[in-house]
Amino acid sequence: MFRKTGFNLFLSVMLMFALAVPAMAAPGDSGSDSYLVLFHEDEAGTLNDVASTVEKTGGDVEHQFKHIPAVEAELTTKEVAKLKKDPSVKTVEKNHTAHALQTVPYGIPQVKADQVHSTGVRGQGVKVAVLDTGIDYNHEDLNVRGGASFVGGNYMDRNGHGTHVAGTIAAVDNSIGVIGVAPDAELYAVKVLSDSGSGSYSGIAQGIEWAIDNGMDVINMSLGGSSSSSVLQSAVQRAYNSGIVVVAAAGNSGAGTDTVGYPAKYPEAIAVAAVDSNNQRASFSSTGPSVELSAPGVNVLSTIPRNRYSSYSGTSMASPHVAGVAVLVKSANPSLSNVQIREAMNATAIPLGASNQYGNGLVDAVAAVNYH
Repeated sequence: MFRKTGFNLFLSVMLMFALAVPAMAAPGDSGSDSYLVLFHEDEAGTLNDVASTVEKTGGDVEHQFKHIPAVEAELTTKEVAKLKKDPSVKTVEKNHTAHALQTVPYGIPQVKADQVHSTGVRGQGVKVAVLDTGIDYNHEDLNVRGGASFVGGNYMDRNGHGTHVAGTIAAVDNSIGVIGVAPDAELYAVKVLSDSGSGSYSGIAQGIEWAIDNGMDVINMSLGGSSSSSVLQSAVQRAYNSGIVVVAAAGNSGAGTDTVGYPAKYPEAIAVAAVDSNNQRASFSSTGPSVELSAPGVNVLSTIPRNRYSSYSGTSMASPHVAGVAVLVKSANPSLSNVQIREAMNATAIPLGASNQYGNGLVDAVAAVNYH
């Protein structure tokens, strides 16, 4: 189970009283603290007796458990000492604090995004349009600023694909769930695929126009088709000429002379192939001369609707890693154009093998951020 609940923050306030004659603390006396007191099963008696045993020492019972002979109590060191001598008491222990845990998906260190985060660059001030099945904008691990739907209804994700993509780009660093490549980026859900996961080229082109009109810095399209379209290509070209970094999944058609789909195949789009945690090409990842960069796309853990998390595979999961790195580069260097950001990622990619399989190689966030 990947979902983690938040933890309560307790604030202790000490009140200082001005006294004419300072009171002297008794030897060995100190302030109280929270303890858990467990009694022996065969000597606990009734539940009332459990609580009264603690209260007789002077302690304050905060909670009495239903199914075990134990209480939470506020106790001083003297009261703790008394209880430890009581034969009915099994243990007296501090009420320790547990914290929620956040998983760092393997792709984050693989593309070195975590190293960029440590410098304070986390995607702040950069807008990302996720053209997909929408995003679960109620997810506790995502900060969705707005969006639009071009398949009817609102931009809520009822499929899961778009929410997963969004989490890889920008899951929030909030001590729960996972963290994205650019956790402070501004996410926008542009729903161009229906709840079944399909959509028309017209809807995608409309989504691209929305991204242009609303000042997006990066577009991620983890989608594709096998046929070209002059309208879709014109929309991609217009976005690129408007200064937007356009990132798209290469496709999941496997190896061949040229199996990259559209819109990734268009020259203005960065076509992203998928590798595993060992930087080996995923068997499903499309190949061809259009492949430009590689990123993790096998068993990638990310967000899915209803505050849940799951691992998906596909070039759909690789593309948002590259989109996230583009966000980091833009955040660190706001004056850079989309052309310069693209150049930085390609010039600094780590070579992995044949260019028709890996493109220029694995995207490297640290090197790309520091390129210009």
